[in-house]
Amino acid sequence: MRKTIYLPDELAALVDDYLKQHDGLTFSSLVQEALERKIAPPDLSGLLDLAGFVSVPPLEGDERQPEDQVVDDERRSSA
Repeated sequence: MRKTIYLPDELAALVDDYLKQHDGLTFSSLVQEALERKIAPPDLSGLLDLAGFVSVPPLEGDERQPEDQVVDDERRSSA
């Protein structure tokens, strides 16, 4: 699909400078990337993958969360 857009002169100059500094990047690819970042739903797959690396095994015979155990241990040691 083709679209016509208006850019103020100042913004057009910034775009031209940016494209000169980034070989291989075209105006079209720059606009597509900017639009995808702004309006496309975020890709959470990286975050979900990271969440898979963070696992805390349950305490055997203890229904408390691991962070509760740490607080209880600190209380016992200060008593």
